[in-house]
Amino acid sequence: MENDCRIALIGIIVSNGDAVENVNAVLHEYAAYIVGRMGLPMRDRGVSAITVVLDAPLNAVNALTGKLGKIDGVSAKALFR
Repeated sequence: MENDCRIALIGIIVSNGDAVENVNAVLHEYAAYIVGRMGLPMRDRGVSAITVVLDAPLNAVNALTGKLGKIDGVSAKALFR
């Protein structure tokens, strides 16, 4: 990884089941930076919660978070160390 890489955690809430394929496609674009991922379907609430841990440059984390946030029915926020 690059020297300017940071550890980041992205929290994603998917409230539109039709968005899951788009979310996975965007995450696949950034697969080289993904250290781990955990998804929790919360069927009783009609949402899925996903956490993604990254070791990536700041601009890559921001770009990924922005792309996810533009998907209808998806909310994404990043946390940095």
